[in-house]
Amino acid sequence: MTQSVVVQVGQCGNQIGCCFWDLALREHAAVNQKGIYDEAISNGIKFNFISLSQAVLIDMEEGVVNEILQGPLRDVFDSKQLITDISGSGNNWAVGHKVFGSLYQEQILEKLRKSAEHCDCLQCFFIIHSMGGGTGSGLGTFLLKVLEDEFPEVYRFVTSIYPSGEDDVITSPYNSILAMKELNEHADCVLPIDNQSLFDIISKIDLMVNSGKLGTTVKPKSLVTSSAGAVKKRHQKPFDAMNNIVANLLLNLTSSARFEGSLNMDLNEISMNLVPFPQLHYLVSSLTPLYTLADVNIPTRRLDQMFSDAFSKDHQLIRADPKHSLYLACALMVRGNVQVSDLRRNIERLKPSLQFVSWNQEGWKTSLCSVPPVGHSHSLLALANNTCVKPTFMELKERFLRLYKKKAHLHHYLQIEGMEESCFMEAVSSLSGLVEEYNQLDATKSMPVEDLPRLSIAV
Repeated sequence: MTQSVVVQVGQCGNQIGCCFWDLALREHAAVNQKGIYDEAISNGIKFNFISLSQAVLIDMEEGVVNEILQGPLRDVFDSKQLITDISGSGNNWAVGHKVFGSLYQEQILEKLRKSAEHCDCLQCFFIIHSMGGGTGSGLGTFLLKVLEDEFPEVYRFVTSIYPSGEDDVITSPYNSILAMKELNEHADCVLPIDNQSLFDIISKIDLMVNSGKLGTTVKPKSLVTSSAGAVKKRHQKPFDAMNNIVANLLLNLTSSARFEGSLNMDLNEISMNLVPFPQLHYLVSSLTPLYTLADVNIPTRRLDQMFSDAFSKDHQLIRADPKHSLYLACALMVRGNVQVSDLRRNIERLKPSLQFVSWNQEGWKTSLCSVPPVGHSHSLLALANNTCVKPTFMELKERFLRLYKKKAHLHHYLQIEGMEESCFMEAVSSLSGLVEEYNQLDATKSMPVEDLPRLSIAV
């Protein structure tokens, strides 16, 4: 059985990671009818029932990690696999990357090696972080280079939370642009997730619940409950519901590694099939049905409608419309009582409305996991390598330039040893190069599909 190591970096990364482990444990407890959640927790440190066997928690402030250690998941994490500081990175990429990176490099390496040693067949590292803060963006991307040097054969999957235009961290454009350069150079796959999209999704769910549309009600006992089984107050913390969406994405992404299925997909197959060029490794994700994430009861969506929803802009985890952009490749990861024939039928039905690059018209990768999410008959995670990600990067560049043209807040970065103004120019140049690659692909949209001759097989 293949295994992975989850590395949670910064406040956002640790909150999402904590939510993911909570849901994963509940999911396995639901499948294992002999056990209950609390028993799973008490035995969870060995993770005999979850192939994601290791976690490393890193934050340069103690608050979130201490909260985890005092909560219901305290017995899940090995306290020797935690790295914390007191001062924090002050929303400064340079502090996270240059200062704390150098200071904690050996400790981080030691804990990564220890986690790897506990894996019989280590397949990938999952890094969960945000792009807007200091620790997540700075130390999170420093970690990528460390992993590349130490474990060059192990895939590096990154879930990156991008700040919205109304982000409360003024320096988030600087942090995001500097982090993007590291993602371009050292990640194998990046799942960009936009905070604004998460907020929009939660707002739509709240609107449905409050209006009672389609008989929608909040479930009396949701997946996201305390260890005592009491339902949490909705939006007890502003990012709880948003973190839950990202955790569910990771839950679906890892389902093939955790459960049986007629057409399971290894994580390394995602990179192999969806990343045709090294830098174009940004995959746009969508989840359906979305309403499972809000812990609400609604009538089950028809199977075919679920596939259609996955390609609509309302279900994307970044603000994008993939149907009006160019696909390089697409993966459909289905869970539940779904047949291969259902997959093929829906792909054939949707293909005429989707535009793929001329040299990869059959660029589909599919997987079927027999175990659905708790309380649902089926679900779908779609991962698309699509040029619709380009506007997110262009908007980020525009926000960066508005600050940089005025040299606003620049002195906070330049006072850090090893940080020079050329670092900013190299970072924005790297992003411009990435956008240009997407532009060149978009320029081929009007080109005719290559009518390649089929191979003649001599009998």
